[in-house]
Amino acid sequence: MSIPCTVYLVRCFAVGPATPTGGAPVRGGFPDTLFAVTEERKISDGEVDLLGVVAYGELSAFDRLAEDARSAPTLTGRAALASMAAAEIGHYDLIRGHLAEYGIAIETAMTPFVRPIDEWHASTAPKSWLESLVKAYVGDGLAADLYREMANWVDPLTKDVVLDVLADTGHSAFAEREVAAGIQADRTQRDRLALWGRRLLGEALTQAQYVVAERDPLAELIVAGSGDLSGIAGLFRRLQQGHTKRMQVLGLS
Repeated sequence: MSIPCTVYLVRCFAVGPATPTGGAPVRGGFPDTLFAVTEERKISDGEVDLLGVVAYGELSAFDRLAEDARSAPTLTGRAALASMAAAEIGHYDLIRGHLAEYGIAIETAMTPFVRPIDEWHASTAPKSWLESLVKAYVGDGLAADLYREMANWVDPLTKDVVLDVLADTGHSAFAEREVAAGIQADRTQRDRLALWGRRLLGEALTQAQYVVAERDPLAELIVAGSGDLSGIAGLFRRLQQGHTKRMQVLGLS
């Protein structure tokens, strides 16, 4: 996919000698003439897939945070989640603008990922306030780790957009505080949330592998970036390690 995006100037020369007013020849015998030439900036199908899955993740995060805000047990929590939801839409708009530079509609890029992401959320619907926080902290964190890895395999402009979008909106610190307070208030919550976190990891890795298997451009990007099968195994090992660290921070390891 490509669209003329950048204009630069090249120096061209008229054919044959020329002289300026007064009869003196131009230096070198030729006048300088400037022409605008368009250069095509291209974006690969794999990069479009990466931006599409990240964009739909942000849109879904907005929906979840807005819904969770309404069920927050305190006004402070409600306001915090509402603010984070607004930030997710800002991230979504960054991707939309970047794709538009290449003439690509964000809806087109997101469409292949609507069903698998919606199915992941449907299969991991939280049953409590604390479960919703752990899901966002663990699930979104796992996805962000994967997308950051993949951002290293795309062009610098797309990489910057992806990393900007994945910047923490403050949800991590908020979730850590709320989960710690919930466990402190009710010690029985710890084991239940620990099991919930392990389930989320399994569901997320299964869904990620399914999505990659269904999308050749995304699979090609991962294979090319990882180098070989051992590189892919290393990638998923790092994702699991990141999950373990998050569970430790929450006190759920």
